[in-house]
Amino acid sequence: MGIIGIGAFGAFAIPHLARHFDLSLHDAGPHIETLRLPERARRADLETAARQEVVVLAVPFAALDEVARAIAPLLKPGALVVDVCSLKVRPLEILDAALPSHVDIVGTHPLFGPQSGKGGIRGLRIAVCRARGRRDILVRRFLRAGLGLDAFDTTPERHDRQMAYVQGLTHLLSRVILAMDLPPLEHTTPTFEHMMRMVASVRHDTDELYRAITLENPFAGEMRARFLDAAKRLAGPDGNGATGICRGSGLSYTDRISRPEPSGVSGE
Repeated sequence: MGIIGIGAFGAFAIPHLARHFDLSLHDAGPHIETLRLPERARRADLETAARQEVVVLAVPFAALDEVARAIAPLLKPGALVVDVCSLKVRPLEILDAALPSHVDIVGTHPLFGPQSGKGGIRGLRIAVCRARGRRDILVRRFLRAGLGLDAFDTTPERHDRQMAYVQGLTHLLSRVILAMDLPPLEHTTPTFEHMMRMVASVRHDTDELYRAITLENPFAGEMRARFLDAAKRLAGPDGNGATGICRGSGLSYTDRISRPEPSGVSGE
């Protein structure tokens, strides 16, 4: 297996994949020289990494087109190319246009990263999208049986529509909270601490990832518009906007969760 792009996620994936494959690792940056690699992993030039039976692209979305065009003439007939971008519609369009017809393409999106997976990845979720060929079936089987992941099928469009909220809203809220530069707070509630754990889990994600999730997703514009509209209503001079929002469809997700009776204590 070749892995092209040894950033935060690529480096995180190495020990998990090295239990099952001999790995050829390539990255254009010098940091790859400082990594401690397992026995079955070795540094490689681009050609060597691209000539493996399975090639995993773990590069930022902004670099995907350039990398895909660079490896296109190097790929072996019958190779399988797998991407791990946080988006699926546009990346798979790029790969389909750039890569030769003699290779198969499968899109994946691990719904975890180095922070959420530092205690182990078994049971964590990963999306799998069929793009070209039918080897998504084999990929899903390996992810489940080999890595213990909860691999599920989806389409690129359905994936991106949901990620606009699942990831986009999470990252947007976290960046807003970080931008507020909160003062030191001692008297916190469990709810506040849950919120700050959310912030901590994504605060070290790269700006490239943030832009991909909140700006490059074709459905993220709707999320941002709804977020800003709700914030404006809540921030109105009398604060009455909150009543309308709570009574509206905005709780359609949480309404499916059983909630205790109000305790009269905010934030508990």
